[in-house]
Amino acid sequence: METEKFSPYTTFSRKEWAKLRFNTPLTLTQGEIKELQGINENITLEEVEDIYLPLIRLLNFNVEAAQQLHTVIEQFFRKETDRVPFVIGVAGSVAVGKSTTSRILQSLLSSQPTSPKVALITTDGFLLPNKELERKGLMERKGFPESYDTKGLIQFLSDIKSGKEKVNAPVYSHLYYDIVPSEQIEVAKPDIVIIEGINVLQTPQQEDNSLPSVYVSDFFDLSLYVDADEKDIARWYVERFKVLKETAFTKPESYFRRYASLSDLEAEQVATDIWNKINKINLEMNIRPTKNRADIIIRKGSDHSVSNIKLRKL
Repeated sequence: METEKFSPYTTFSRKEWAKLRFNTPLTLTQGEIKELQGINENITLEEVEDIYLPLIRLLNFNVEAAQQLHTVIEQFFRKETDRVPFVIGVAGSVAVGKSTTSRILQSLLSSQPTSPKVALITTDGFLLPNKELERKGLMERKGFPESYDTKGLIQFLSDIKSGKEKVNAPVYSHLYYDIVPSEQIEVAKPDIVIIEGINVLQTPQQEDNSLPSVYVSDFFDLSLYVDADEKDIARWYVERFKVLKETAFTKPESYFRRYASLSDLEAEQVATDIWNKINKINLEMNIRPTKNRADIIIRKGSDHSVSNIKLRKL
């Protein structure tokens, strides 16, 4: 464990972090992990044991502390009130593996002895519809802060944190590359909500007076940032694109059907171009600067395995 004197974080090596698991049970099989991981990732049981189980133990402590605080507040006011969900934010670049992290956390948290109800919502659902992006000339900036319905996302989180019985979130299809107007995800009285997206730790652009004066992260009880070297993330993005070229892109209804016939070399060139023109700029301008707003930073090595964990000091 490395405690940097002038850093807000304490850094744990993988070996140090793994020792913090104690008796947290492993409730996933290798087959189940395969179903949860991204298409170009290879998450092992050892990775779950060393990284995710200590993280689940820490999250459980935080959830229990929030529940205890709720009880104390009730005693203070001498009035019973409904508990509101514990909200976890998961941020990071496109292709860094934050969706896999979120799905594994949801599965492990759901299987805890108290059987909490855990909802997972991605902020992709709060992207503006393609027609709106086209009207505003923002299709080439999809994923940038201005391409989201930030007010809608904040209203959703406000409803969740106010204890509303049922809250609906819009659905995004990566196949159609657009919002699905006829579909919604219903979130009904969850114990824990995981909000995953590249934009969850970003702050509103000050020059845009139409944006609310609150941040998405204001609703988080705890936040994580999945981190890696940019060159590795870029490579993972290209590798994923090449796999999708052979799978999802081949479907007639796919928005990216035009890429299915590319050779591997052509696909690599196209993916690299998309990365450099869009995702690299978004990462450097809007995503990476939010890293140090997170409570926990999960640092990945070139093979997608976690190398160290940074935990914000109390």
